[in-house]
Amino acid sequence: MLKAGMKSLKYLAAFTIPATAYTGFALAGLWSYLTPVYAFMLIPLLEILLPQDATNLDGASKEPLKNARVYDWLLYANIPVVYGLIWIAGTKLNSGYLEVYEYVGLALSLGIVLGTNGINVGHELGHRQDSPERFLGKILLLPSFYMHFYIEHNFGHHVNAATEEDPATAKYNQSVYNFWITSVSRQYIKAWSIQKDLLKREKRPFLSVYNDMFWYLWIQAAYLFVLYVLFGGPAMGFFLLSGVIGFLLLETVNYIEHYGLLRQKLPSGRYERVREIHSWNSNHVVGRIVLFELTRHSDHHYRASKKYQLLDYHDSSPDMPFGYPTSMVLSLIPPLWFHIMNSRIPEAMKPA
Repeated sequence: MLKAGMKSLKYLAAFTIPATAYTGFALAGLWSYLTPVYAFMLIPLLEILLPQDATNLDGASKEPLKNARVYDWLLYANIPVVYGLIWIAGTKLNSGYLEVYEYVGLALSLGIVLGTNGINVGHELGHRQDSPERFLGKILLLPSFYMHFYIEHNFGHHVNAATEEDPATAKYNQSVYNFWITSVSRQYIKAWSIQKDLLKREKRPFLSVYNDMFWYLWIQAAYLFVLYVLFGGPAMGFFLLSGVIGFLLLETVNYIEHYGLLRQKLPSGRYERVREIHSWNSNHVVGRIVLFELTRHSDHHYRASKKYQLLDYHDSSPDMPFGYPTSMVLSLIPPLWFHIMNSRIPEAMKPA
């Protein structure tokens, strides 16, 4: 148990992102931009300088880690961290005047935290088998107004990933900006459709207390109302902007995770099963630990129920030349992104 605890310490690095956001709120001024600079300048620099780690744990090493609760508590700790920062943000907004550049910098900072320590951790918990953990995952999706992600991701994306039917799979030569529009809109519509099918399967009416999509609407509206009561109307705009930044961060990750990778259709008309070749992998160490191993996405899709600390690297997985944070920055420059990534996509997966 002690050994498992020591191995888990590296994931404390995930909390450096909210730590920089706290510093920005405390000091304001140019410090308001500490989080975006750290996440998308310093971390990419470290990923270029530091060696990659493609090693996997052996069976004997995995066993004690599988049920080591410390890895779960590291995920749970993100809830007070995220909501604590929301409280600090509201207090800061009420304490005095902010310059426009400070407002923008702090909104970016909180939005990055909502995307990394919020949605990303909510995604991990949303795959757990226990209902309480899935509930905690939804709590972390709430500040980005993306609670429907739980339904679409678990019942849609993991079924349709790397196909044209999947809103979260970016097409060959599709820019990230176009992808934001198509993915956000199609995923939301798809979530309602999936919810309808789930209710039909359970022989329940669409208009019922069992429709989670209605609950998500009410909960997110109640969340905004509470923020309004606590911090006033102007603060609500700030939290809305931060939430949008949070889910656009998620969609940028979605973009790089499956860009251009497609499953082949079988003679039966069905798609081949999802394998480790249908997601982009990265073994860049810093991105791995600050994102709770999200960058080993190939194995996650191959075995969706596997906990983050157990994810493996597969030799057959397509590798990104850079880590996820660096790749997210590159994706914002479409010509550069296409130049780097298009040649890495297998010819069989490219459109005719």
